[in-house]
Amino acid sequence: MTDDPLTEVPLPAPADDEAPRKSLTIGAVCKQLSQEFPDISISKIRYLEDQKLLSPRRTPGGYRLYAQSDVSRLRTILRLQRDEFLPLRVIRQELAAGRTFEEAQAAASPSDSSEAPATPDGRPGAALRRLTFSLQNKGALYSLEDVVEETGAEPRLIAELEDYGIVSGEPRAGTRYYDETQREIVRAVTELARYGVAGRNLRVFRTSAEREAALLQQILAPSLRSRNPERRKEAVEALENLAAVASHLKHLLLVRDLRRIAK
Repeated sequence: MTDDPLTEVPLPAPADDEAPRKSLTIGAVCKQLSQEFPDISISKIRYLEDQKLLSPRRTPGGYRLYAQSDVSRLRTILRLQRDEFLPLRVIRQELAAGRTFEEAQAAASPSDSSEAPATPDGRPGAALRRLTFSLQNKGALYSLEDVVEETGAEPRLIAELEDYGIVSGEPRAGTRYYDETQREIVRAVTELARYGVAGRNLRVFRTSAEREAALLQQILAPSLRSRNPERRKEAVEALENLAAVASHLKHLLLVRDLRRIAK
C-alpha cells in the first residue's frame, strides 16, 4: 500500500498528562528533511528501510509512521552518507553501537586534529571527506566464495571484472582472495549491473581513477620517495587527504552534470 502524503498522525495520548506525541508519515518526513537534504525522496527512505537501517512502526492499514527518534536516526544516516561518505555497512555498525552523528564523525576523523590544517569551518583538512579505507592497510582478505556470498555478485561478473582489470584477486593454495576494497568494488558493480552496466562500461571509471592517482602521485612524488620514514608517513597522510578532497570534488562535478541531464 502506498504511504500517505504529507500529514502528521497523532499517537494515542500517554497514560499521564503529557502532551500527545505526533508521528509523521513518510511524506512528512521527506518534507521535514528536504531543506537539509534536497535529494531526499520517499524511495530513498524505503530503500534504507529495506537495508534494515530504519524500522518505522506500521498502522493496521500498512502505513509507515515515523517517531521523532526515527527521524533523528534517519538524519544521522543521511549525514554520515553525505559528510563522511560511509557505506551503509559501516553506518549500520555505528548505529548498532548507539553512536550519534557527532560521535560517529569523530570516530571517522583523525584522533589528533591539532596538527592537521583547518578548513574554513574549523574542521581539520583530513576530516573534510574521509576515505572509507586506509591506503596503507588493505584489511582482511576474502575468498571468492566469501565475496560472492556477501555481495550477491555472480562469479562470472567477478571474472569479467578481473578481465577488465577492475579487481585483481591474489591466488593462494588454489583459491583467489580479494581485499576489503576490492570486495566493495564488486558490491558497487553488482548494484550498477542491476541497471544494465556491464564490465566493459567500467573502463571509464578505471581510466579516471588511474589518471587521478597519477596526478596525486606527481604532486607528492618527492615526499613519497623520501628515505625519511617520518616524511614518507606524512606524505601518505597527505595523499589520503588529497584523495578524499579529489573524490568530493569529482562527486560535486558529477552532481552538477547530472542536474543538467535531469532538467
